[in-house]
Amino acid sequence: MSPRTLLLTLGDPNGLGPELVCRWLLGATSFRERLVLIGPESTLLGHARRLGLDPPWTKLAVPHANEAMSAGERSQAGGGGSPDVPAGANPGFTRKTDATGVQSTRQRFAALATLQPGLYLLEPGGLEDFVPRPGQFAVQGGLAAGLSLSLACDLLEAGLAQGIVTCPLNKAGLQEAGFDFPGHTEFLAERAGVGRDGVCMHLSGPRLRVSLVTTHPPLKLVPELVTYDKVLRCLRQTAAFVDVLGLKGPVAVCGLNPHAGESGKIGDEESRVIRPAIEQAQSEGLDVEGPYPADTVFYRAWRGEFPAVLAMYHDQGLGPLKLVHFGQSVNVTLGLPYVRTSVDHGTGYELVGDDSAEMGSFQAAVELARRLTGVKQ
Repeated sequence: MSPRTLLLTLGDPNGLGPELVCRWLLGATSFRERLVLIGPESTLLGHARRLGLDPPWTKLAVPHANEAMSAGERSQAGGGGSPDVPAGANPGFTRKTDATGVQSTRQRFAALATLQPGLYLLEPGGLEDFVPRPGQFAVQGGLAAGLSLSLACDLLEAGLAQGIVTCPLNKAGLQEAGFDFPGHTEFLAERAGVGRDGVCMHLSGPRLRVSLVTTHPPLKLVPELVTYDKVLRCLRQTAAFVDVLGLKGPVAVCGLNPHAGESGKIGDEESRVIRPAIEQAQSEGLDVEGPYPADTVFYRAWRGEFPAVLAMYHDQGLGPLKLVHFGQSVNVTLGLPYVRTSVDHGTGYELVGDDSAEMGSFQAAVELARRLTGVKQ
């Protein structure tokens, strides 16, 4: 089997991402895959100098899209202008690439598939003059994160990479730079063509693993967003993920209300929405159980009764998980046509430069992505 290709986007280059990468590289001596860093080189060089790290990556050229076109095709496409730089809020910049675009990417980056395992860097067009501002919010950081993520999506959609590890970005910076998405998950889902409702957010820790039916809506909107279709989709995706990990036992499902509704006395979402979805999943042969009260199900999962828990909303699931696995868990987007893992924390501007940020989640995200993409151990 040819070497696998794994992408690693730096996220907001003014945040913790580049620092974590450089600290990790101090101890990374060999690579079993083509690991391609994507982002502005200037921010990596700044951290490398500070840490005494001799930059171990090979910088690759990013061919202009028009280099893969004939003169006639360039004329029809409208000539120049780098596709890597959005003009304001460009909705086409985050749509799934059509067949012509995929073929163009394959032609532009054909050399990527011929490289030996090792560490490489791609700097998206438009970031050549990026000026780092470590530890500070800046819209240019959001632009860099968006450009890097878009280039990564191009490569993934073209089949030139099997997975991606994403370092944290600033959601406000991403949006102010013209990318109208709340964050990585929605960006990737739209570009992959599965839509925001086609994926499931999952946090995987050493012992607890939690999927979420809803992610970041206001709490008052959660009941109407917990639907039969969403619960069933997340059950299917979580059960498949547990199977890939080789874990045994049923996926547990939380109720939405206290005491899982107390037989309808404290809300009817359990009987009206959640239980029918569980029964459908069971009829499909999936090993799932519930709905269970959220105040006890995580303790049972911690003891090993359940390999994963499906929670109805963000704090219901991630409060227990982060209590026991803070800085150790990995964010996995289920439902994408490729592997995506990420750290379980944000940009951490206040920590940049003092090397105090925990490395556990970053290291775990890389290793899980390697495992899921079939990198030889």
